[in-house]
Amino acid sequence: MAADLKESALILVVDDNDAGLLLVTSVLEMEGFRVAAAGSAEDVLEQLAIQTPDLILMDVQLPGQDGLSLTRQLKADPATAAIIVVALTAHAMSGDREQALAAGCRGYISKPIDTRTFGDQIRAFLEAERLESGVAGD
Repeated sequence: MAADLKESALILVVDDNDAGLLLVTSVLEMEGFRVAAAGSAEDVLEQLAIQTPDLILMDVQLPGQDGLSLTRQLKADPATAAIIVVALTAHAMSGDREQALAAGCRGYISKPIDTRTFGDQIRAFLEAERLESGVAGD
């Protein structure tokens, strides 16, 4: 079940920092996930017109439209509302987690990521969604 989960999942990583994007993308690919990347809200919307990811890792601080307002926009649209969104941010201030959850994020991962546990964190979000939606693996 875990192998099927990671091999089939497409993760859209949203980060305007090239170094952060490269690190997250590399770790996810080494963990066996398929990965797409976006550096802005506009890039995300272009990606979503092409493909629907299983999960979006959303940087909170983006140029132009920020990640939380983009998350609210995605959650308000029936075409994208079901996509799991997880905030990925260097902001670890009191109240940031609550703001991310209020915007529609399923969870919150602080940067810098722990490369040893990051893949497991992503699998946990995907598995929780599958259990909640009643889709069980073999």
